[in-house]
Amino acid sequence: MPRKGSDAPFQYGGQAVIEGVMMRGPRSVATAVRAGGEIVVDEKDLDPWTDRYPVLKWPLIRGTVVLIESMVLGIRALNLSAALVSGEGEEEAGLSSLAIGLTVALALMFGIVLFVVIPTWLGHMTRGWTGTWGQNLVEGITRLGIFLAYLLGIRCFEDIRRVFQYHGAEHKVINTYEEGAQLTVAEVAKRSTMHPSCGTSFLLAVLVISIFVFALLGNGPWWWKFGARLLLLPLVAGLGYEFIRYSRRHRERVGWLIAPGLWLQKLTTGEPDEGMIEVAITAFERVLVPPVSSTESLNPKVSIKFS
Repeated sequence: MPRKGSDAPFQYGGQAVIEGVMMRGPRSVATAVRAGGEIVVDEKDLDPWTDRYPVLKWPLIRGTVVLIESMVLGIRALNLSAALVSGEGEEEAGLSSLAIGLTVALALMFGIVLFVVIPTWLGHMTRGWTGTWGQNLVEGITRLGIFLAYLLGIRCFEDIRRVFQYHGAEHKVINTYEEGAQLTVAEVAKRSTMHPSCGTSFLLAVLVISIFVFALLGNGPWWWKFGARLLLLPLVAGLGYEFIRYSRRHRERVGWLIAPGLWLQKLTTGEPDEGMIEVAITAFERVLVPPVSSTESLNPKVSIKFS
């Protein structure tokens, strides 16, 4: 939802990275990382695909576009944060367009295997004693089970738990901004680590929506089920995006619908310390419109070095 007292429709968002946070605004994307005791910020202009090609803003289309574009920005930010934390610098952090494309393609293929191939195959194996809805229910439960197992598995790693704490800091900052409060460490610390438009909630929405959409395809041979589901993935992603977009603007009306997604975020966020909150505030300040200059930081205790 827009900041209280403002008519600006833009919805700020971000992503946790290694020892930092990436924030996305209407004009730029900024990655702030704590390295060597100070906060290092990298800011780049943003040229969204939806601005270049207006047709990509159409409902149900924009969901897949935003998802892929976010993956590209996220991969770049993760690679940059790793380089900055290790002291390599921005010059060594760049990935070619080919490398990014291959990484996104591999990530999508991995997701298709986990959330389309395996669940569809398991559901198909039950065709002898369940109907269409039963098979789709098996598929849906399998997808949710794989998703939960994945989240619980990666939480076992200390480095991932720190990333989740930065994820919580990102949510706290955006919640503070949307509530119209001052962006100070003390104010941000009071806010929730959960947010209705989090990627975790989006993935859960996609998994649930897929149960109902795929059930409409009816029954058939294995190749038909897999192919049809693959072709309908953009539609399912689009429906999930539209639900998340609506729930962010009208969270009071759909509280019971977004509650499961918020509960699931307890696995992907953590309570950040003050230093993590400072990093998230710094990244957010850089993408605000109008921007906050480096000499007028909302948090004067932060030492900022621009790469």
